[in-house]
Amino acid sequence: MLKPRELHEVSALFELLSHPEVSPFVRQKAETSDGYYFVTKKTIEDEKKGELISRTIVDEYHHPIGTINLFDIQNNCGFLATWIGKPYFGKGYNQLAKELFFEELFYELGLDAVFIKIRRTNIRSLKAILKFPYVALGNSLYPEVYQQINAVDDVYDLFIISKYHYMSYKQFEQTELQDTGEEVS
Repeated sequence: MLKPRELHEVSALFELLSHPEVSPFVRQKAETSDGYYFVTKKTIEDEKKGELISRTIVDEYHHPIGTINLFDIQNNCGFLATWIGKPYFGKGYNQLAKELFFEELFYELGLDAVFIKIRRTNIRSLKAILKFPYVALGNSLYPEVYQQINAVDDVYDLFIISKYHYMSYKQFEQTELQDTGEEVS
């Protein structure tokens, strides 16, 4: 479902991110496939330097369908940016990709928190983030970050997923499964 970014995926991803329902919400975009190649190359290089974390989201046939990234990593926190191609909307890929990414970030890489800034007009992303029971609205919890993301215009809401809340919820979920007698993986 998630894999490291690779340059051979550029043309398939560029075609998906060029859709008018996707492109306005993509942080790393380009006007041409060649331009997106260089954006992707720089992303791969920046990850090697520890500046960001980027994965390609793939479907069950291992075709690239979008990306999930953690940008602006500072103090063991970063900003999440995810996009999925239009043909894959509403099929559960976004939520599954985020779950796997959070697991990698918190359990394997030891990050402390993930910030998510969502444009208030992006109803699809607002609905998607609210499906996570461990997400918190960060507008008043992190006023300095909220002011930073809205420095030019007040257009974003800030959400946060902390390692503590994520791991607490996962522990609770496991306990609930054990108590009901369901198989725990």
